[in-house]
Amino acid sequence: MSVIHPTALVDPAAELDSSVEVGAYSVIGPQVKIAARTKIGPHVVIEGDTTIGCDNVFYQFSSIGAAPQDKKYSGEPTRLEIGDRNTIREFCTFNRGTAQDAGVTRLGNDNWIMAYVHLAHDCQVGNHTIFANNAQLAGHVQVGDWAILGGHSGVHQFCKIGAHAMLGMFTSLTQDVPPFIILSGNPAAAHGVNVEGLRRRGFTREEIDAIRNAYRLVYKSGLTLDEAKAALAQEEQAQPAVSTHLKSMREFLESVTRGIVR
Repeated sequence: MSVIHPTALVDPAAELDSSVEVGAYSVIGPQVKIAARTKIGPHVVIEGDTTIGCDNVFYQFSSIGAAPQDKKYSGEPTRLEIGDRNTIREFCTFNRGTAQDAGVTRLGNDNWIMAYVHLAHDCQVGNHTIFANNAQLAGHVQVGDWAILGGHSGVHQFCKIGAHAMLGMFTSLTQDVPPFIILSGNPAAAHGVNVEGLRRRGFTREEIDAIRNAYRLVYKSGLTLDEAKAALAQEEQAQPAVSTHLKSMREFLESVTRGIVR
């Protein structure tokens, strides 16, 4: 049987695995589905069409799956999807999607989400990310795997943050961030490659050197963005051993809609 505190309110229509734990005074709505071994702390509200995977931990006072904070929202059926092995600390707010976009907000697997983090409607967050206290995403933001957002950083709607990028604390982000880049400030400015993060994740010296060279092409060479993309394509051909990382940088640059921080 699920371990449900007697003061918790769990709708009979909610689908909870028998190993789920629900703390005191938490509220679980009728459309909620929670998979094995997930722990819901006290005073957590989970509502709407929300699906939560295995082995997650929700600390107290979070609001999960509430309606989007979008004045266009008119009660359309939208969703929130949370993967496996995520840690969600105190006072986090994750909203469902909107009909104007994908209709779903997603958080992947193995993410470390600290206190007071906000994921707005239609955000798409990958795996192994770290969001420090008070990191805030506006609507429609995309965050790649292994990205790190410093405390009190704020991201404008529709921005994209590439894999392995890192935002310093108090960063104000209004444009896209390519993969592997460190940036900070208000307005945000690039400050090189996230070398230490890449080393910790097992990138080789050859791979890191290739990524540093890609950074120089985009940020230090004086090339236009189109010229930099062409130069990256040439580097992909010349360095097949590291072409995957160069390709990810080039393809990200080709996908941007708000321009990049540069």
